[in-house]
Amino acid sequence: MTVHPLLPAGFKAQAVNFQALPPLSLYIHIPWCVRKCPYCDFNSHEARGSVPKREYVAALVRDLELALPLIWGRKVYTVFFGGGTPSLLSGESVAEVLRQVRMLLPLDLGAEITLEANPGTVEAERFAAYREAGVNRLSLGIQSFNDAHLQALGRIHNAGEARRAIKIAQQHFDNINLDLMYALPQQALEQALQDVQTALSFAPQHLSCYHLTLEPNTLFHRNPPPLPDDDASGEMQSGIEELLAAHGYEHYETSAFAQPKKQSRHNLNYWQFGDYLGIGAGAHSKLSFHDKVIRQARHRQPLAYLDAVAQAVPVQEEHEVSAADLAFEFMMNALRLNAGSDSALFKERTGLPLLAIRRELEQAERRGLLVREGTRIAPTELGRRFLNDLLEIFLDDAK
Repeated sequence: MTVHPLLPAGFKAQAVNFQALPPLSLYIHIPWCVRKCPYCDFNSHEARGSVPKREYVAALVRDLELALPLIWGRKVYTVFFGGGTPSLLSGESVAEVLRQVRMLLPLDLGAEITLEANPGTVEAERFAAYREAGVNRLSLGIQSFNDAHLQALGRIHNAGEARRAIKIAQQHFDNINLDLMYALPQQALEQALQDVQTALSFAPQHLSCYHLTLEPNTLFHRNPPPLPDDDASGEMQSGIEELLAAHGYEHYETSAFAQPKKQSRHNLNYWQFGDYLGIGAGAHSKLSFHDKVIRQARHRQPLAYLDAVAQAVPVQEEHEVSAADLAFEFMMNALRLNAGSDSALFKERTGLPLLAIRRELEQAERRGLLVREGTRIAPTELGRRFLNDLLEIFLDDAK
């Protein structure tokens, strides 16, 4: 029997064994956008001409029906409409999807149901219909309140529309996230902080503040814009964190800040290595069984996905996750949380003993990137600043 290099010397490889299955979330992908942003590496496609929205909604329902044997009897605790731009769907379409979800799955009565939306005028007019459909959390892709920066990012809304969309959203939702980005082309520290100050004037329940990165297969990666250097972007990050802390927001994950008890439950389930079923073009799933964990990916291209669903084969790729990869993937997610994770959660969510990563934990501690206090494993402040270096300790042996 071959022992995987992630496991310590003398440790016998064993089958994954779950005493109980993790919480389950549902992710629903809407793949179209009005325009593809130059920084975006998500599975999104410009809506050229007519978009087959009715056919796509029917395909989502059929996709869910086909996946039911994998999740029989399991309750769903969160639902997330992501994209792309889910707010291209009408309120009636979202209501139909959620109606079918409730018919097919045991959806928790207090389930968090999030929909991502752009702050354009057309989308904002649909907010009331989304709330009536059952959406109870709205995530708005603001990115900036500076018109020049919005233009540089290729966004199709302006600062005035962003403010108006937030005000409309607050008439219908009491749980709102605002997405912001910093380290933008030619952005100064004062401008980055002003974006956050403007967001704070609306007192949103949740803020996501992302550092702009040049991802492969994007226009910005092929033609890089002039970006702030590492020192300048580091000052922006520190300033944003200090500003939000002063306003009572908990910095609970690398890019996420929340008022008390307003963390994103859907994203927390990801970071705590829970399970999720993803339906829609390009959606990914992670599903646990008593003796294994599988990952799935659906067909990425919308039309190819529609054809695949019609043939009852929406899943393009599926594989069982190895024990070593489970260990790495758990740490990759859990260490994004500033508070880290209880060590017992490692065995609960991977089916493996903590001994499987003893060597890596010790190395991370020696380098001052990780701390173990009682049963809690958490990144240090240094580990949070150099998260990639911390994760590489677990990745190198998993390769």
